[in-house]
Amino acid sequence: MNEPTNKTARVGPERLSRFFNHVTPLRDKEPRGAKANPRSVVPRRPPVCAPQSRARRCLRSNTRPTRLRIPLMLAATSTPSRSMLRAPTLRALLRRPAAPAASTPAYRAFGNVGRACQSPRGSRFACAASEGGRSVTTVDPNAKKARKQMIDLQPPKGTRDFPPEEMRVRNWLFGHFRDVARSFGFDEFDAPVLESEELYVRKAGEEITQQLYNFVDKGDRRVALRPELTPSFARLILQQGKSLALPAKWFAIGQCWRYERMTRGRRREHYQWNMDIVGVEGVEAEAELLAAITTFFKRLGITSNDVGIKVSSRKVLQAVLERFGVPPENFAPVCVVVDKIEKLPREKIVEELASLGVESSAIDGILSAMELKTVEDLETLLGADADAVRDLRTLFSYAEAYGYADWLVFDASVVRGLSYYTGVVFEGFDRAGELRAICGGGRYDKLLGALGGEDRPMVGFGFGDAVIMELVNDKGLLPESLKNGSVDDLVYPMSESLRAPAMAIANRLRASGRSVDLVLESGKKPKWAFKHAERSGAERVVLLGEKEWETGNVRVKNLATREETDVKPEDLC
Repeated sequence: MNEPTNKTARVGPERLSRFFNHVTPLRDKEPRGAKANPRSVVPRRPPVCAPQSRARRCLRSNTRPTRLRIPLMLAATSTPSRSMLRAPTLRALLRRPAAPAASTPAYRAFGNVGRACQSPRGSRFACAASEGGRSVTTVDPNAKKARKQMIDLQPPKGTRDFPPEEMRVRNWLFGHFRDVARSFGFDEFDAPVLESEELYVRKAGEEITQQLYNFVDKGDRRVALRPELTPSFARLILQQGKSLALPAKWFAIGQCWRYERMTRGRRREHYQWNMDIVGVEGVEAEAELLAAITTFFKRLGITSNDVGIKVSSRKVLQAVLERFGVPPENFAPVCVVVDKIEKLPREKIVEELASLGVESSAIDGILSAMELKTVEDLETLLGADADAVRDLRTLFSYAEAYGYADWLVFDASVVRGLSYYTGVVFEGFDRAGELRAICGGGRYDKLLGALGGEDRPMVGFGFGDAVIMELVNDKGLLPESLKNGSVDDLVYPMSESLRAPAMAIANRLRASGRSVDLVLESGKKPKWAFKHAERSGAERVVLLGEKEWETGNVRVKNLATREETDVKPEDLC
């Protein structure tokens, strides 16, 4: 506030009290009968005047109490002078408080008033502004817009939306998954996305909880969104018990969740294609699954020059550890470390193996064995009678019979980090080395026992949707037809009077098994109808015109050949 410098004015206690009670009434601040202190008056909330209020009726803004200090000379005087009453600041306060500039001390006292005017809540009130000593009221033009704030339009990090164009691609991919699995005689199953957390802890240990979307439900049960399909499959097999006819060949395409660092081809939410066989002890089961994988690649146009499949066996590492005297209880942790060979430098691998108590001589022997790239070299190391050598030689001979031997590559370092694998393991990889593993699987004969059931021979693989789509896009293998819809016919009535006959024709075509997009809007031009038909991927446009309909016909245009013919409605099917 500006204080008078030359003239003094005497303001009586009654006038001063009326002045401050006008700025902010003190009835709700002071008890009844109490006298206001003229030296320091605390207005509870600075008033904000509505534009309709010409009679000094003020609405109170939602601000914290602010102390308003009055010059002592005012308190010492009895009556105000005319010059003081004409002073801009005091006069403005007597008439109507204005929103001060941000740089002034008054802004610090009443700053919340300005902020209230800018907020959705404060925008209901008019905002006062000072203009040359006069009080002018304005209304925030964006007040209504501010109340409607847009929500975040992006899905949670690591998840995806599937609008129609993306859904067509997903259905195309899933269609190939299903067709391949069914061509190999597999039955489809599914399980809840929400499972007991214990199912995954029993399978992979407590450390798996760091990668789970897990929580306690309203029944005080610890549950988790499934990170993969294999545990759910194992639970269902145990549920079937002795009633399950063996061998059983099941497949599934399910949504999975894993909270982990995202890279190219790795998301926190993904879909996984699984194929599993129960009840076959020999590597014939592994050979069948590898045949299904390579068949899928071929259907998409991917060749063995693009993708390879690394093959090894857990029995290789097991035999190597036995040779160097590593205790059996260290087998699972060593597998986890060896699985990182291609991801970490050798020094880090040596450090982690040493932390497990593995001696330096054993570490050198393990790492040397993991560098083997042919079955012949493995045979030299372990001998021809070793279980791992026999299994791998048999598997490669079956690959020759199936015709996919050129897809397979022996790599002793492939052990798969999951602890439940017991025999042959494999991973699909792109030969350019730009992507993470495309798919992976192997034998896990002891998983049912870990879940409390009776062990059975089991083998399977998991195939994520994210990495394969990266490869498909890189190779340009996505069909052009997926860019548009897949409607058979577009039925277009050219006038309102022909709408009912158009509905009858569309219904007849749908009953015959054709997919039909019926134009529902009135007033659409033929040009729009043909463009819409192309976007929908329609084969034909069925036009109902007044002239053709009078003769009992409809006009049919083949969008591929651009030929137009008049056809009887009953002949459309």
